[in-house]
Amino acid sequence: MEPLRPVLSFPPTLLLRAQPVRVVFFDVDGVLTDGSLYFSEAGETLKRFHTLDGLGLQMLKRAGITPAVVSGRDSAALRLRLSALGVVHARLGTEDKAPAAEAILAELGLDWSAAAAMGDDWPDLPLLRRAALAAAPPTAHAEVLAVAHHVTERPPGAGAVRELCDLLLVAHGAYARELEAAAR
Repeated sequence: MEPLRPVLSFPPTLLLRAQPVRVVFFDVDGVLTDGSLYFSEAGETLKRFHTLDGLGLQMLKRAGITPAVVSGRDSAALRLRLSALGVVHARLGTEDKAPAAEAILAELGLDWSAAAAMGDDWPDLPLLRRAALAAAPPTAHAEVLAVAHHVTERPPGAGAVRELCDLLLVAHGAYARELEAAAR
């Protein structure tokens, strides 16, 4: 059986920007989810996640890139999903995102030159402006889109996170290896 040839491609300047990235900060609502908030009659927060994004986060870890979550909201559903994916670096329920991300960078012994961030609204701007690579889904606020180095084609909660993961995997030379392993 012939090996699969990757069909994804990204601009060379974007791949160069992505090469030093060792940690990626993700917002949740409007990035890992479609941004809708669902509440049960009992007041429980319900969230919808996409499996494409989950696999992307797992592949990042295998490639030596740490996925991290910094979110203004906290919920049992989010904690359950992050636990299932093995995402251990998370700061939830924080509106002041820069210090939260800097604490994770310190834990990992990294600085902003090795960080990427993906967000969709004003609370994410401090991370996006500091990160070596800033990404946003196409539904992000105009001010966020203005600072993003990469705006995904896929919408939030439906593959936007996976698209950024794929970009990083290509930049790190791990994408073709992951594809071939999946096709065996």
